[in-house]
Amino acid sequence: MYVFSFEKLEVWQNARMFILDIYKLTAKFPSNELFGITSQIKRSSSSIATNIAEGTSRNTNKDKAHFLTISYSSAMETLNHLIISRDLNYVSEAEYVDSREKIEKICNQINSLKKYYLTKE
Repeated sequence: MYVFSFEKLEVWQNARMFILDIYKLTAKFPSNELFGITSQIKRSSSSIATNIAEGTSRNTNKDKAHFLTISYSSAMETLNHLIISRDLNYVSEAEYVDSREKIEKICNQINSLKKYYLTKE
């Protein structure tokens, strides 16, 4: 089976694992939040990896960097949802800290890859 270039990226692999973490975390959220914050945080966390994958298919490094910017923005959106989830006591402090550390690592990797593409031009 052919392995696409994005699948080889550690940042995409980390983002993919983070999506799974978010799905497990939100499984405990109240059912009345199913179409609220639960849906929003799943969507934004998925968008992190999706935009990394989509960006790698672009022809120019500028386009690749643009999709990494969108991916970073999705990570910030996800962090915002995590902060609110913590405020609402949907996640524990330990779960919040663990998730935040993962987002920070992914964001650092996104920024490094973006910098690589922009200096490659």
